[in-house]
Amino acid sequence: MEQHRALALAAILRNDVFLSAAMSLFMAQFAKALIVLLTNRKAGIREIFSTLLWKTGGMPSSHSALVISITTSIGFSSGLSSDVFALSFFFALVVIRDAMGVRRAAGMQAKALNSLGMRISKRFHIPFKTVKEIHGHTFPQVVAGSLMGFFIALAVSTL
Repeated sequence: MEQHRALALAAILRNDVFLSAAMSLFMAQFAKALIVLLTNRKAGIREIFSTLLWKTGGMPSSHSALVISITTSIGFSSGLSSDVFALSFFFALVVIRDAMGVRRAAGMQAKALNSLGMRISKRFHIPFKTVKEIHGHTFPQVVAGSLMGFFIALAVSTL
């Protein structure tokens, strides 16, 4: 049983689609954490690790890096005319549109609601609990993430 698990893990780690996706996701989050560190000198170790591990929004878009690397790797491994490439291509469009449009709009609305709620709370002495502000992506963040994902997948698939 242990040998079977080891073989399965080895197979996953030799899979170009998996490697491209994992590397793109990690590199985008690493770049994001590095940018936070360089632009916010007061950023603590907790904020850096939070950004590295799970924080959303910011430059570059890890959503875009991930789905573009998957799509590019599948294009190389299965061909551009394959069903799985078509599926990954349209899935990537949905994810990028959601990251740039829906999530960003929801985050902007949450920010406006929090601002309004805090002002009303102070003025009328009514308790207010803030809502989570989801951070979507801007167009440049999506382009940077997409390029990162494409070139990582290109390197993994061709080297």
